[in-house]
Amino acid sequence: MLRIVFLLAGYVFGLFQTGHFYGKLVHRDLHKEGSGNTGATNALRVLGVKGGLIVFFFDALKAFIPCMIVKMLFKDDPLKYVYLMYTAIGVVLGNDFPFYLKFKGGKGVAACFGWFLAFDWRIALIAISLFFILAFSTRYVSISSITAALFALVQVPFYVHFGWLTIEKNFAEVMILICIAQSILVIRHWENLKRLKNGTENRFGKKKQ
Repeated sequence: MLRIVFLLAGYVFGLFQTGHFYGKLVHRDLHKEGSGNTGATNALRVLGVKGGLIVFFFDALKAFIPCMIVKMLFKDDPLKYVYLMYTAIGVVLGNDFPFYLKFKGGKGVAACFGWFLAFDWRIALIAISLFFILAFSTRYVSISSITAALFALVQVPFYVHFGWLTIEKNFAEVMILICIAQSILVIRHWENLKRLKNGTENRFGKKKQ
């Protein structure tokens, strides 16, 4: 029952669509410009660096806050990472599929960074570093986001193996939940992956084709 509560609570947090509200504040509609989603990448494209950073920061924060609260409240509970991940998935779903915007939100990259940070700051640090290395070398934001997120998936069993992260008896469930969260991100980038395959994906810093 608690798992469902955390999932729903996460969804509520995820409903705060930074790109949508900030766009309205500056009299721009991200749903009608650029790629048409409310994520940080489209905000960067449409609203500039300031807009992109604001959207990324608050989209990450809306995932970090509830996940960190859960982690702190249940710090002595062996299920704390399970509860954290249900919260994280809820946030990602709320971010990607907000009911009041006809289920059209962002792609969950900033939200993923937020829960990475709450889960383990080392995962977040490596993920964001890898993202920037790939983004500046390839100019493909989509593949950089997916690669960084999936590499975070690899880090968890590595940390557990060396005793740097203690998940106790719930390792399998936590890994399944992380796979679900990452799968949502990959699915949300499916059109980008098809364009990458066809050689028509837009590079950051270049005009949209």
